Amino acid sequence: MRPFSLETADDLAEALRLGAQENAAGAHVRAPMQYLAGGTNLLDLMKLDVMRPERLVNINGLQRQYGMIEADGAGLTLGALARMSAVADDPVVRRDYRVLSDALRLAASQQLRNMASLAGNVLQRTRCNYFRDTSWGACNKREPGSGCAAMEGVNRRLAVLGVSDRCIANYPGDFANALAALGAEVTVLDGAGGTRTLPFEELHRLPGDTPHIETNLKPGELITGFRVPAGPWTRRSLYLKIRDRESFDFALTSAAVALDLGDDGTVREARIGIGGLVAKPWRSHEAEAALRGRRLDEASAAEAAEAAFADAVVHSETAFKPELGRRTLVRALLEAARLTI
Repeated sequence: MRPFSLETADDLAEALRLGAQENAAGAHVRAPMQYLAGGTNLLDLMKLDVMRPERLVNINGLQRQYGMIEADGAGLTLGALARMSAVADDPVVRRDYRVLSDALRLAASQQLRNMASLAGNVLQRTRCNYFRDTSWGACNKREPGSGCAAMEGVNRRLAVLGVSDRCIANYPGDFANALAALGAEVTVLDGAGGTRTLPFEELHRLPGDTPHIETNLKPGELITGFRVPAGPWTRRSLYLKIRDRESFDFALTSAAVALDLGDDGTVREARIGIGGLVAKPWRSHEAEAALRGRRLDEASAAEAAEAAFADAVVHSETAFKPELGRRTLVRALLEAARLTI
């Protein structure tokens, strides 16, 4: 690990002041200053010499202000510094927003969930071998313009949706896919103390020509929380995660599903997120549209799954993933339809 300085912010003004220094060309994840909360991903990447911040700003002193879990008739408010375990185990979240609780419980070990913050979790970076191993020179996400060794290399775990000819790395998280499915919003503070809110789907960027720029956060900005709108679909929801090792592993594919069904099984509204094989947290509007107004059965679920993966792009070892993704989504939809709420 390279030398770095550690500073602590006990209040919001101090955090913004410490984070307001000049940062690298608009690329949040390559900036020489990084905020530190749980550190479960950041410190790991620093040990691997993938991330090389010169300064860390410890913001855990803000947890009292930004660690809330609050629900009202309009929706759910989650603070950026709420711990994954606290949200997963919250009785209101488990009852009324099951897909979020499922995604958090399946995301990591209990020890990691106790440490990791929600904001840190959604900003986690890919587990692509070529990104995490600096002995490989060709990684556009780590070294812009160097190429993508994964295209012709070991890529079984990587993405088939949202990829580009510069990068096929996958987004590894679970919780973010559930947030995207439910149409959540994220609130961000800039260095001057101004607030902006954006749809969660717009927080992360597709790789395109600049895979090293992973989010639309500006240097020094700080996520303060998430707002999940209430809806009749949030109770009939679940997160299904398919992985090589059931005890703990990242997803090969996953599905976040929330449904509002009529008495006859007709889909009044659907919310669908896909994970494991995507370049960023992914909501499938195409699959949702294929289901609305139709009776949910195996045939309609299969059509929705076909729509979800119509634009999949495979590379050698990922050829199996669209079919696995389709089967996962069909299973998740049918299981959600059978839930008792």
